[in-house]
Amino acid sequence: MRPNTIIASALRLATVTYASSAPVYTSPNPTTHINYTVVPGIFQQDDAATNASTFNFTASNFGLIDRSYPSDSACAGSRGSKNATQWQKITHYITTLNNDYDAKRNGERYALLFLGRHGEGYHNVAESYYGTPAWNCYWSELDGNGTAVWTDAHLTPTGQEQALSVNRFWNSLITKEKTTPPESYYTSPMYRCLETSNLTFSGLPLPKKTPFLPTIKELFREGISAHTCDRRSNKTYLAENFPKYKFEEGFVEFDPFWQEMHSEPSVDQDIRSKIVLDDVFTNDKSTYISVTAHSGEIGSLLRVLGHRAFGLSTGAAIPVLVKATTVRGESPVTTTIPYPAQKTCALPPTIRDPSCNDCSCCS
Repeated sequence: MRPNTIIASALRLATVTYASSAPVYTSPNPTTHINYTVVPGIFQQDDAATNASTFNFTASNFGLIDRSYPSDSACAGSRGSKNATQWQKITHYITTLNNDYDAKRNGERYALLFLGRHGEGYHNVAESYYGTPAWNCYWSELDGNGTAVWTDAHLTPTGQEQALSVNRFWNSLITKEKTTPPESYYTSPMYRCLETSNLTFSGLPLPKKTPFLPTIKELFREGISAHTCDRRSNKTYLAENFPKYKFEEGFVEFDPFWQEMHSEPSVDQDIRSKIVLDDVFTNDKSTYISVTAHSGEIGSLLRVLGHRAFGLSTGAAIPVLVKATTVRGESPVTTTIPYPAQKTCALPPTIRDPSCNDCSCCS
């Protein structure tokens, strides 16, 4: 049973309470708020002409556009300014943006986010096997099918290999392209994301001052639905399996959000995505930040940041250069709504047309 009141120092800047199953986020310090915008013209994923369904980020240098920057003349790469890699140039450019006097005076800060989707999980395989209608309206509400378990789904062998492939990609970026790796690492509390982040970033030649020491943050989780893959494991189990991971302050033992046969409205998800981003940008001064999450949650984060929609396949990632501006005054009013009951079917639908995903085609 979910508690009526949860103090989410999961987010130091927010208190979360529940009224009629609707989470209400209020900031204890309403004197400032943060506005986010995407710096355009840096990555191919920003461009409306880039097709997300066919884009391969590992074959395109993470989508970093080969271009010049106003700061190039002062960029001294390992082989001299004229031979600096594209990643050394963008790193120097971001540094100049953050060191600009007017930007600091205006409360502006620039950060490069690496948003990575978990590798293939057993729930992804089950949806493909049964078809979207049967998955959404029947099978997803079960813990498994007797052969596979998908509650808080683990990675399949394919999903593990996807994460290891991204690990090799990061190794090449760091050693050959001189990419600045993340300085901070965050992950959804779902098991598949903990697995993915561990396989993706372990064993890389990272700077000693910024090792891979991820923090688990509750609100980076996937959009919450009646699907059991959206119900997280208890804290003790996660700690036993990922002993080096840090839980954010206030992380509770049992899942405080998942409700049987109810789903989180997208407006609620975007509100919590804004809250968790505000928490990161308020309490972490890193410039390069990794977040391992989910397709739906990354979609929500992109909406909050003002980025165009860009779907990710399992194991894929997207970089986003963000300008975060701290503004005096209260945040715009946002109102969550109660989690509505989710429709279901007594038997799995036989139709496989993915457009029938609202349980209107029950057998």
